[in-house]
Amino acid sequence: MKLLVLTGAGVSADSGLATFRGSQGLWEGHRVEDVASPEGWRRDPSLVWRFYQMRRAALSTVQPNAAHLALAALEARCRQRGAEFRLVTQNVDDLHERAGSKPLHMHGELAWLRCERCGTRVRDLEHLDAECFVPCASCRAPRLRPDIVWFGEMVPSAEECLRLAAACTHFLAIGTSGAVYPAAGLIDVARRAGARVLVQSLDEPSNLAGVDEFHPGRAVEVVPVLCRALAQLLP
Repeated sequence: MKLLVLTGAGVSADSGLATFRGSQGLWEGHRVEDVASPEGWRRDPSLVWRFYQMRRAALSTVQPNAAHLALAALEARCRQRGAEFRLVTQNVDDLHERAGSKPLHMHGELAWLRCERCGTRVRDLEHLDAECFVPCASCRAPRLRPDIVWFGEMVPSAEECLRLAAACTHFLAIGTSGAVYPAAGLIDVARRAGARVLVQSLDEPSNLAGVDEFHPGRAVEVVPVLCRALAQLLP
């Protein structure tokens, strides 16, 4: 078995993390262009910094839920049985890591900051002052940016994710809208490769196909059941 799992905001919703994506394309009352784009960062870095400091601070208020823990247990079981398991997440929180998984983050990580001048990355969840930038200790640049893939930026791991989708025998999508690319295109690559496709979310995602196995419901309730069923398929 070569299992590829893709998770979206739905897997963390039961932990109490807001998706920040509201009606009319607003994120906590801000336009996406203002707080989640390179242009917004150049135009008003203080606004973007405050927005992400709020999101970073929220990580300390939540814990992994049963879905995160079930995926971590399945990953450990796969490794014990010699099966390939890879977890790719669109989420920028660190709940998969705290549950024991080793995910590939397509859209970056809230816990990390990056210097645009020298490329230095640092894990930092201590300096959460919304009004004070964190300078770069390597090149002395005045501020680090959130290490997040903003709208309009390339996804560095896109090619690796597509390769994983083309090679998997089983593809499990959890809590995704099916509308954000390139992540939304992974399921089609897996289908073309002949993989068995399972999809879990509250509502049918926009990229669901008739050949897919759809399992509606809350991730915290459905994902543990799916993980147990997949574990039974291991050699």
